[in-house]
Amino acid sequence: MKHQQRTQRDLTRLNAIVLGCLVGLFAGIVVSTFRLIIENLLSLVQAVYGWLGQHPWGLVPWAILLVLMALMIGHWVKQTPMIKGSGIPQIEGQLAGELDYAWWPVLWKKFISGILGIGSGLFLGREGPSIQLGGTVAQGLADRLGFSGSRRRLMIASGASAGLSAAFNAPIAATLFILEEVYHNFSTLVWLTSLTSAVVANFVSNEIFGLTPVLHIVYRQALPLKYYGLLLLLGIGLGGLGYGYQWVTLRVGQWYGRLTWLPRQFDGIVPFLLVIPVGLWWPITLGGGNQLIVQFAQQTPLLVPLIGYFVLRFIFSTISYGSGLPGGIFLPILTLGALLGAIGARCFVAVGWLPAIYVANFMIYAMAGYFAGISKAPFTAILLITEMVGTLQHLMPLAVVAIVAYITVDVLGGAPIYEAMLQQMVIPAKAQANGPTDQLEFPVNEGAGLAGRQVRDLAWPPDTLLVGIRRGERQVIPNGDTILRAGDTLLIFTYQHNRAFVRQQLTHLNDSSTQPGD
Repeated sequence: MKHQQRTQRDLTRLNAIVLGCLVGLFAGIVVSTFRLIIENLLSLVQAVYGWLGQHPWGLVPWAILLVLMALMIGHWVKQTPMIKGSGIPQIEGQLAGELDYAWWPVLWKKFISGILGIGSGLFLGREGPSIQLGGTVAQGLADRLGFSGSRRRLMIASGASAGLSAAFNAPIAATLFILEEVYHNFSTLVWLTSLTSAVVANFVSNEIFGLTPVLHIVYRQALPLKYYGLLLLLGIGLGGLGYGYQWVTLRVGQWYGRLTWLPRQFDGIVPFLLVIPVGLWWPITLGGGNQLIVQFAQQTPLLVPLIGYFVLRFIFSTISYGSGLPGGIFLPILTLGALLGAIGARCFVAVGWLPAIYVANFMIYAMAGYFAGISKAPFTAILLITEMVGTLQHLMPLAVVAIVAYITVDVLGGAPIYEAMLQQMVIPAKAQANGPTDQLEFPVNEGAGLAGRQVRDLAWPPDTLLVGIRRGERQVIPNGDTILRAGDTLLIFTYQHNRAFVRQQLTHLNDSSTQPGD
């Protein structure tokens, strides 16, 4: 019997690898094509702005073209609201059971509108849309294969991982980001499928774009230990400014609502018009910012121009994202972090605390710190920058800056940016005792309300059944006397349409030490 069980377990994991390869192949092709078109279109648009600088009469037809694009994208956003913004909150909502959508309209509309918006030079990132495109491709495959419930979610998670991997050529960081920030699930099947799909998608991307890292930054030498005190100052500054970015980004959509003369689905007209002077005067800043990061690392401007570039990118990136256009904040956050690192390094150089040869190093560290603070995903930030830059020599300073920035945002009361965006999209769910049964996995956090409690003492949501507790590599069959421990993963059966309600109720129990109504 044990031998049969072991064989079945091995086959289950083998099936997960096969599914991961399938998802990674298709998602890698779609996202790599998305990335390739955006890069070529952005180069074309920069050339157009160079031509418009010499032929001003072309500005009027160019502005009309941009407005027409904004109107078309706005029409699609009204038809299919799930294509708005980054796409990461949508995938997170799907995996949590709080959102769902038809995959085909989202796939083609997000693909085209993302190309038009990001390729036109708006300060939007391709990574969030790439995650949603990968997850949506996987959702389509799951539907074709007749998968539902946990198998469907497994494929969506692996597709999201493949999408980020193809966008950044960072398969390890892509897998960790999905586990740490999006799915919040570290089970064996999830990470195995996600990692496999990420590796396959990365292979597809490397075939198209080559092996050079996305942010290949040349630096002279590693940072000596005597300058690590400056990293603490850098991390605190990044955390404070990261909290400010969170605050503005989560409210800019409300500020657009004050434009009562403009229908909300057409808010994109504003950034599409504002990008014209940006393209005429600062064409290098157009797009997500990877070109700017690499160029400034090689030849860093002086302090005052750096501050100007940061202010421009901070303001216009929030304007671009807040309009609801399909596009993300992933790469814009890294660009802002790189600029802050350069600003901090220039300040340290000016007062004689740091040699000028380490400016590029500080740009690398600050990208990780700024992203770690805003997303509150420090492990992902460290691995992401390591893979994107293409060297392991920065692990220690990356960790220092990421931890300090993370703690600073936490002390200020900042929440993970993508989770906060999801909360703005969903409404409190109601109990729905209908549909097929489904399994929900829920983690018990350290120091949370569920930890240390007996099963019988908890007010479980209606229409739920606790069928198992995953504790390390073994599974415990619970009874009323079973005490829940921090680090446990609860396996709960409920109705498929009831998942969102159950998850919200359990989250409330896990975040507090008292029961509702006590």
